[in-house]
Amino acid sequence: MSLSVARGELVSIIGPSGCGKSTFLRCLNLLEVPDAGTLRIEDVTVARDHRGGWSREDERQAHFLRAHVGMVFQSFNLFPHRTVLENVMLAPRTVKRIAAQEAERTARELLAKVGLSHVMERYPLTLSGGQQQRAAIARAMAMRPAVMLYDEPTSALDPELAEEVLQVMRALDDEGMTQIVVTHDMRFARAASDRVLYVEGGHIIEEGDPDLMFANPQDARTRRFLRTLL
Repeated sequence: MSLSVARGELVSIIGPSGCGKSTFLRCLNLLEVPDAGTLRIEDVTVARDHRGGWSREDERQAHFLRAHVGMVFQSFNLFPHRTVLENVMLAPRTVKRIAAQEAERTARELLAKVGLSHVMERYPLTLSGGQQQRAAIARAMAMRPAVMLYDEPTSALDPELAEEVLQVMRALDDEGMTQIVVTHDMRFARAASDRVLYVEGGHIIEEGDPDLMFANPQDARTRRFLRTLL
């Protein structure tokens, strides 16, 4: 699979379960280490080939690359013993050694942006699923990433709560955040994406403008997949 994403672009990746969408996404921040290939985000490049192992220098480059990437998972992965505010503050303080006052100010701004100012002192388990996922987005944004990755961010939510999360992602797109989304939500993929990729069997089968992809897909495999969902 080979993909270039422009700064500020929102790309949705669709396809059947088990086709490699999530694995590909996890390779972009090296949660999964590819056997071979080149990954470049901002000014950091990590190159792999079949011959070498994973060296200390590779891990150092991976650390630099991950500093540019935020990731939001299907499960919220918030720390249950910390408040929402503390969850958002934690990574900047721990990883970037940002002072508590500055980390708190940034966390409050981000929680306001995702509509959670009124619950920032509460614990995650007291929130709805949509609120927890919005808190997870704020937590990822606290590291000031260049790219946001989402792995099925709304699949565990009912339509109303999913819409809360999708509104936040649309707002980030309007602000110029680069976003790559693995999703089964065809409505969102069509309405919000700058480009849609259809993946099957570990390969990008087709990609293009969302309206064209959904109205007139060129590949028979894409047409077959969309017919089952639309």
